[in-house]
Amino acid sequence: MAKRISDFLSGTAMTVVSGAFLALSLALTLSGKSIGLDPAWGSVLISGIPLLYLALWRIRHNRGISKISSALLISIAMFAAIAIGDLFAAGEVAFIMAIGAILEEKTTQRAKKGLRNLLCLVPQQGRRIAEGKEECIPASRIRKNDILRILPGEAVPVDGIILRGETSLDQSIMTGESLPVDKGVGDSVFCGTINRFGVVEIRATKVGEDSSLQKLIHMVQEAESRQAPMQRIADRWASWLVPVALLIALAAYLFSGNIVTGVTILVVFCPCALVLATPTAIMAAIGQATKHGVIIKSGEALERMGKVDTLAFDKTGTITFGRPEVSDIAVFENSLTERELLVLAASAESHSEHPLGKAIVAFAQSEGLGLLPVEDFQMRAGKGISARVGGKKLLCGSERFLRECGIEPETSRMKTLDLLREQGKASILVADEKSCLGVIALADVLRPSAKEIVSDLEKTGARAVLFTGDNRKAAHYFARQAGISAVQAELLPEEKVASIAQLQREGRLVCMIGDGVNDAPALKSADVGVAMGGIGSDIAVDAADIALVGDDLRKLPYLKRLSSATVGTIKLSILLSLCINFVAIVLSLLGVLTPTSGALVHNAGSCLVVLIAALLYDRKFE
Repeated sequence: MAKRISDFLSGTAMTVVSGAFLALSLALTLSGKSIGLDPAWGSVLISGIPLLYLALWRIRHNRGISKISSALLISIAMFAAIAIGDLFAAGEVAFIMAIGAILEEKTTQRAKKGLRNLLCLVPQQGRRIAEGKEECIPASRIRKNDILRILPGEAVPVDGIILRGETSLDQSIMTGESLPVDKGVGDSVFCGTINRFGVVEIRATKVGEDSSLQKLIHMVQEAESRQAPMQRIADRWASWLVPVALLIALAAYLFSGNIVTGVTILVVFCPCALVLATPTAIMAAIGQATKHGVIIKSGEALERMGKVDTLAFDKTGTITFGRPEVSDIAVFENSLTERELLVLAASAESHSEHPLGKAIVAFAQSEGLGLLPVEDFQMRAGKGISARVGGKKLLCGSERFLRECGIEPETSRMKTLDLLREQGKASILVADEKSCLGVIALADVLRPSAKEIVSDLEKTGARAVLFTGDNRKAAHYFARQAGISAVQAELLPEEKVASIAQLQREGRLVCMIGDGVNDAPALKSADVGVAMGGIGSDIAVDAADIALVGDDLRKLPYLKRLSSATVGTIKLSILLSLCINFVAIVLSLLGVLTPTSGALVHNAGSCLVVLIAALLYDRKFE
């Protein structure tokens, strides 16, 4: 009951009413008029009750020295001011505290829907094969060693091993790989991955809570629970601030014999400016960031971003665009040109649904090339395709596919293939019925600004590392292109989390930048998580502390400078508030200030802190 009353009174609407009462009290005091009951009583009751409740709650529930909080000091000052009949001073300190609480609450609200979206990815049913019959059953009824059939387009309901069939799986949910991965008998498959082409049968190895996707969900939950809210600076200092204030106030009373002097010191000693310093600066910085297409979800993230010394980049969709494009065309037959080879391959692939085939067709069309008629199109899932183009049979696929069809690529041509693999590129071999005609290589595309951004960030003293689920050769190739020297490749989600934890144990403050569902645990586990908001998964965006709306990595150096400036502004505001408090204490001891005038000086200090913070909003950081 008491909490409900406190929550109601501390809301924005009631705080506005409290401020109106306080303004009316000040107006009556300055005009020398009276209406019987001082309106400041309204402010004392509305803003004072939540303050008192907070102070008592912390005394009861907090441990050790943390029982002493800024709320306790302000409550003491409020009661002291009431005791000597200065209601305006009592209402003013309670009202400023209420304003600070509202501002801080607004800066620390976090999106909580990411975990719910992740749960929606869990497959709900599977096709179990029992005694030669197929039946659809809820995923919760699948048991270890059950035989399951996965059709094209379906999600894998549990972890397992392929017993029959070949296919390509979209594993981006787990590894972030931009291209489907070919799978055959004996290969492992993960829960939640998507079967793109062939029909396969698997034996369940990990089901229910043991599956990879469920472990991914648990990691996000655990990382979320480890995120502690930012402790108020005023509360961190309250352990010595309260005793010092009480001692100075008591000494002033004993020395002067005037209780008004002691109460004035309590009023001016109240850490309201400290309470306002952090949330106002953070609100201004968050507002500025929003104008530049950067969404910052919490003050903690902004504060920590300024101190980050290690930036861990995901590869696919982060430093690259996350889509395959034709990068190389190598012709092995002198009678063909590159354009002719491209026309043949694109024509054959025009009936294919494979992303690599689609990329070849799109590239040919962008070059203005016309495609030839296609007949007898056939696809071998996970291997390649065959088709008759212009009356000529063509094969497009992997080395293994060509060998199965009786085409052995010449040894001299293997150097070209090895070089392409070293560069992390996917290769599509093109052959006729007699020989290999050439190869078309496809690769993800590095963002043009990636190298410059990494260089700019490293100038701030931050170290860049690359974490990716992609293969090692591709990872090292793109890392070299981006100027990143530290690389960890072929990482599953839990391995990314472990790598971040290792950096943190080494004393590093880590910022993770990613875009996929598989990055969600790492984004949560890092000290700061930054998601690519434009093409990034909704789950990655929700798991992150910060989102780049336009997927513009050039905002990262801006974000680092903004965060550092915000931390500097907070420190400046704290220093100024302490100086104002010190001067006000001296004036109180000299009898210059009364509780009412002390409250006004105290209020002026709070306004100065807000003004300094507001300057962040239009400051240039580009």
